[in-house]
Parts: sequence; structure tokens; C-alpha cells
Amino acid sequence: MAELNFKTLSFKQEGNKIRVNFLKIFYFYINNELLIKIGDFKIKDNSIIFEKTPEKRAGRKFNSLLAEGFKDLKNTISGKKTVYIHKNSGIPLIGSNSFGIVDRNTSIIDVRPITSCNLNCIFCSVDAGISSKNQVDFVVEREYLIEEFRKLVEFKGCDVEVHLGSQGEPLLYAEIVELIQDMASIEKVKTISMDTNGTLLTEEFVDRLAEAGLTRINLSLNSMDKNLARKLAGCNYNVNRIKEIASYIPKKMELAIAPVLVPGFNDDEMEKLIEFAKKMKGNRKGYFIGIQNFLNYRFGRNPCKQLLWDEFYSRIKDLEEKTSTKLIIGPDDFNIQKTKKLPKPFKKGQIIKAKIVCLGRLKNEILAVALNRTISVPNCFKKGIVKIKITRTKHNIFMGNVL
Repeated sequence: MAELNFKTLSFKQEGNKIRVNFLKIFYFYINNELLIKIGDFKIKDNSIIFEKTPEKRAGRKFNSLLAEGFKDLKNTISGKKTVYIHKNSGIPLIGSNSFGIVDRNTSIIDVRPITSCNLNCIFCSVDAGISSKNQVDFVVEREYLIEEFRKLVEFKGCDVEVHLGSQGEPLLYAEIVELIQDMASIEKVKTISMDTNGTLLTEEFVDRLAEAGLTRINLSLNSMDKNLARKLAGCNYNVNRIKEIASYIPKKMELAIAPVLVPGFNDDEMEKLIEFAKKMKGNRKGYFIGIQNFLNYRFGRNPCKQLLWDEFYSRIKDLEEKTSTKLIIGPDDFNIQKTKKLPKPFKKGQIIKAKIVCLGRLKNEILAVALNRTISVPNCFKKGIVKIKITRTKHNIFMGNVL
């Protein structure tokens, strides 16, 4: 008998096929007839049992079916095709702005394990969420992410902050607690912060995140009014529950309330949000509020025109004076230090050969790989090895045009 057990997979019978759930929000199907070829089987939660098949044969054959199934991986929230990026996928974790690791030559390292969101914000800069028009989602293997992150920390050779963000909601990553634990165990990691819309948080979950090593939550709270908050979120949204969890977070870790000022929508909410944040004062871990300027992005959702920076800062300074609250947050507030630059294998304008590996986030975009970097290539319909002219190299985020 062969009993195959999995930590990140679960199984459910649906008609004549098995639904394989992966990391809670992703799935694919395997037809029963393919499983029967391996042997008589039964499933239970996180395991599949082949009653008369030797373990080695069952493992080899079933892993082959899993590999094929992952090619059809989908996201239950967005319905999008999903690319699973793991150590043997051939997709580097440096080079893309959508997933993996982004190093901006400072002591803060961005780590992005997933692209997906449970909200549908009308001002989303990356068009994430329920009605997203993006081609695909990405999810990264935790062990691969930690391995590559550790290499970067060793290269920098200084104390660092990990910033867990995503093009969406990082708490949708099923192994987020384990990921934080892994990162907190690295000697040079001194701070771990995370962006979140807060909708998936409970008091118990906050406790687990704090115990794992999370030191700050950056909470996207954009209005105190329930109707306006729901309108901005683009879907059902319980702002009262978010306020409750916001009041609990500073008992366990630092809280940063990070509203986006969306002109014509929540202009009058900023002062209310500031006063709410000030109520966090007391014998706790600490809090602050940092207001962000809504920016127009070509591929984002743009319900209004962004404020010019002079006007934005003028408004923020007026609010600072009116509420006696520091609102303009800069690098010094987070002790951000410049660090040595990670070498770039390409120069802007350089023509290279690269291998196309998968679809990119945007329509007609593909991802290509060369010299251990991922390169985003728009409007590409080719396959295999292609010639690319590099058009962007900033911060080891690469883009190129196919020739």
C-alpha cells in the first residue's frame, strides 16, 4: 500500500475527477481514469492512498500527474490561470516587479510571494482583485523564496528590513506565518513589515503573526464611513471590523495606518482617520499614520486624476498643523540605509537572447529568462529563444522589447 501525504495539497472528489487544492486558494483537476491507471485509490484530506500499488511506483506516477496538473493551476478568487514558481520552474525570483524579490539598493527588501486580492478597490494601481483584467496570477514556493532571499541578505552583509507586500493581499499566501518564521530566523533580519487590507485578520491571527516575528502591519484603511469604505473597496467590506482589529494590533506589534487619498472620494476622511489613529496612543507597541497620494497608472484603475505633488504635500502639511500629527513619513523614519548594489547582468539598450518561460501579468506580456533574471516582455507572441532589446534595468527589474 502507498499512502502519499502532502502539506500544501488537499483532495476532494467531484464527479469523475479529483479536485486538487493547493495552498488553499488554488486548484486543478485530475481525472479518475488517470489515477486508476496507477491503482485503486481513495482520498482523505491531505493524502491519497493506492491500496495495492508499491510506494515508489505510486509516488513516481502520481508526481507526474501533479506536474501536468500544475500547468492548469487556477485561482479560486480571480479565476485566473496561475503560475507556480518553484526552485525547478526555471523562473528566477529577481527581475519581475510582480513576484519574488525586489531590491532597491537599500536596507529594505521587498518580498512578494503571491499576486491575488480578495477586494476590488476602485483605485487599485495594479488592477488586482475580483474583476482584474490581468492574464495570470503567480504564487511562489516558500522554500525557494527563502533560499534566494537568504542569498541576497548575505550579499548585502548588513541588517535589513523585510517588507512583505504583493500585487494584492499577502495574507492570501497560505504559508505566510511559516514564511515570516523563516525570515525571522535569519540573523541580519531585524524588522519584518507587511501591507494588508486587514479583512483576513482576527485577533488570533494577529497573535500568530506576532509570535512568528512580524513587527509591523501597514494597514490600508481608507475611510471611517462604512458606505464610502465599501465603495472604495469595490465589494462587501466591514469597516467596523477593520477598526476593531486595528485597535488590537498595537497590543502585539507596531501599526501603521496607511490610507490612500483618492481625490473626490475620501478627501474629508483624512482628518477622521488621523483622529482614529491617535486613539491608539498609550502603553502599546506603537502606531503612526502615513497618508499616500493616489497615482494614475496606465494599467491600474483610475477613477479620478491624481493630485500634483505640490498640492498633495500642501494638503498634508495643513493636516499636520490642524491635528498636531506627523504625517509626512520618510526614509529616516524607518532607518532606511543605502546598501551596495546588486550587480545587473544587462545594460539598457543591450540586445540579448532569452528563453520565454510563461505568460506575464499584463495582456500579451510574456516573461523571459536570461542570466538568472526574469525579464518582462510586452506584446510578444513568440515562443522558445528570442532576441530582446533591454529597455529597463532599474533596481534589477528588467523589461525588454522582442526583436
